[in-house]
Amino acid sequence: MSREITDETLFNLIPQRPPIVMVDLLRNVTADAAQTGLLIRPTNIFIQDGHLQEPGLIEHIAQSAAAFAGYKGYSQGLPPKLGYIGEIKKMHIHALPEAGKRLETQLNVLGEAGGITLLAAQTSVDGQVVAEGQMKIFLKED
Repeated sequence: MSREITDETLFNLIPQRPPIVMVDLLRNVTADAAQTGLLIRPTNIFIQDGHLQEPGLIEHIAQSAAAFAGYKGYSQGLPPKLGYIGEIKKMHIHALPEAGKRLETQLNVLGEAGGITLLAAQTSVDGQVVAEGQMKIFLKED
């Protein structure tokens, strides 16, 4: 998928709703990779002293994973499944980006088994890495 998914279509892929939505763009989805983005608004609930705080970066990565998983189901005609973060590891926050900047995140699947996906994520702002790490995501079965 090379087109960009935004707005209401993206909301159909994730369970979160405002004011906690932390992803506004999904693009370049393949079987094992995707890119996401988020314009950091000054009104974002994770902004403090003009900067997006660590929990906001982690939530952005988690919602990026949710959008990626949601798209996989959507492309098969299935509704998105509720996902849970099972583990966060090797997470490094290098900088707290300013409000008004755009997060760009690259997700890569490292492995999948039994409804568990291990993802590597790297988030950048203006070409500089601000956060990187791995997450295990569990998808709830119906």
